[in-house]
Amino acid sequence: MSTGAPSGARAGLPRVVATDLDGTLLRSDGTVSGRTRQVLHAAEAAGTEVVFVTARPPRWLDVLADLVGGHGRVICLGGAAVWDLASGQAVDTCGFDEGVVRDLVAELRGVVPGVGLAVETARGPAFDPWFPDGEPDLDRALRAVPVEESLRPADGAVAKLLAVRPGTPVQGFGVVQRGDVRDAAQDAFFDRVRGVVGDRAELHYSGAAGLAELLPPGVTKDVALARWCARLGVDARDVWAFGDMPNDLPMLRWAGRGHAVANAHPDVLACADAVVPGNDEDGVAGTIEAALRQAGLSGQGRAAPR
Repeated sequence: MSTGAPSGARAGLPRVVATDLDGTLLRSDGTVSGRTRQVLHAAEAAGTEVVFVTARPPRWLDVLADLVGGHGRVICLGGAAVWDLASGQAVDTCGFDEGVVRDLVAELRGVVPGVGLAVETARGPAFDPWFPDGEPDLDRALRAVPVEESLRPADGAVAKLLAVRPGTPVQGFGVVQRGDVRDAAQDAFFDRVRGVVGDRAELHYSGAAGLAELLPPGVTKDVALARWCARLGVDARDVWAFGDMPNDLPMLRWAGRGHAVANAHPDVLACADAVVPGNDEDGVAGTIEAALRQAGLSGQGRAAPR
């Protein structure tokens, strides 16, 4: 695996493509089209490094290992970690101080009675027993006790703290709210969580119904991407970014060119440099495909049969 700069993209192509996954690169059913696979491989062959920048935890990344070229690195957990797919290890992690996590947990319990909490570390997750069970295949021991009883220094620093609004129906939990959605209960929940955390955490909204995601101070997708690109020797002007939700906005603003897919949140559509077709129309792939054609590489970017 190479940790050096991309080998040198062809004229008209960015040196780095940074893309969100869910709602952006992936289709609504969570799959990757044959067209997208072929175009990403063609971009890497042309010297453009493809970097996934996602709120997903590491355990949700293995199925995508063949899409990111020989470097095999993904910025995950909303920017809190850079994950090496080949070794299954974090190569860079930003975490909370243990005392801060314990304070936040205790205060959230007091201000939002019945809140469901979960933590993500580089070693794996832990959940309150009453946290909605969106991953039934996980070891039940991960839900045996409240999260504060499962925090162990040996597991490493907490990279993300998740809070679920009390009363969120199990069947609706995690469903991404798209379009011009105004959810008064969600807004009130966010206000209460924001009042607790202050400047001790970054409050992220990835669109999942009923869910607030807390990351260590200063951890955002743009900061993680900028740090990774600096390691590669790539300037922001040579980066194209793609996203769909408010937690993607800092990354889209930082990149030389920020693209919103057509199904993006209204705030993202309003701030992007360009709007491309939606995730179910392979908007990311189509945009890269057009750049490949302009660079004289149209054959490499041709759509694969679906």
